[in-house]
Amino acid sequence: MALTELPINDIATFVAVAQNASFTKAAEKLGTSKSNVGKAVQRLEARLGTRLLQRTTRAVRLTEDGELYLDAARAALDGLSEAETALSARRDEPVGRVRLDVPIGFGRLLLPTFHRIRQRYPKVTIELNLSDRQSDPVKDGWDIVVRAGVLPAEGEMTVRKLCDMRLGLYASSAYLASHAPLVSIDDLTGQEAIVFRAGSGKTRPWTVTDGARVFDTTPPASLITGDGRAFIDAAIAGLGIAQIFDRVAAPHVDAGELEPVLTQADVDGPPVHALIPAGRGMPPRTRVVLDHLVEFFRRQL
Repeated sequence: MALTELPINDIATFVAVAQNASFTKAAEKLGTSKSNVGKAVQRLEARLGTRLLQRTTRAVRLTEDGELYLDAARAALDGLSEAETALSARRDEPVGRVRLDVPIGFGRLLLPTFHRIRQRYPKVTIELNLSDRQSDPVKDGWDIVVRAGVLPAEGEMTVRKLCDMRLGLYASSAYLASHAPLVSIDDLTGQEAIVFRAGSGKTRPWTVTDGARVFDTTPPASLITGDGRAFIDAAIAGLGIAQIFDRVAAPHVDAGELEPVLTQADVDGPPVHALIPAGRGMPPRTRVVLDHLVEFFRRQL
């Protein structure tokens, strides 16, 4: 007999009759008629091919097969009840795994903050992927994707804006000390650039402003990389000037690893959003991680 074919309601009715030793009392507890209770037990007995209850005018007793089946039926119904209780708790309490996909630059900053989630919600597990590849939240099975820039088609995602960003030029003090001073945009000529290669395969030019216009430019590249870690590390190592999102660069500036260059050339960058696949109810575990992201990006600058 397939599990999907088990008559759960009839089984529960049989257990009620056995526990109360009465069709009438079972009907009262179940909120149905004595006739319906009797039919449910008859269907179950017919299905099993054996008599489960011995009926007389004064009593209802279990047969030997009935006693055997009652033990199994109670265990099965108790198991289902426990599962429902556990699932209900998961709906109300943050429990389980949250799959989170974050660009490398942001992920390196976020990672040390996740202990706060663990302290407040010890039953939440974060599965973190750091990648600058433009993943598909639905196809790749992510609960939350953090993305800067272009959003997917309307209706496919639940979108929560996390922050706005600025694009600025940054370099190490060692690099700046060994190269000509930078006073204006024109001074970028002859400098060395660290260039990022996007997932599309295209290198990303610097977008800057001279106060009158916004335009793209890039000095000769000393290093080209599509790895967000290597991109930041190369700037810290003094390999050249890099154009970096202000929120990614800020902790490295605070640590003395990088210095802003030509801040008058900074331009608005893309906004950052959290994307959650549409059509899903957001469970508490996902909600607390999303709230953490919102708080992190709000406080960072």
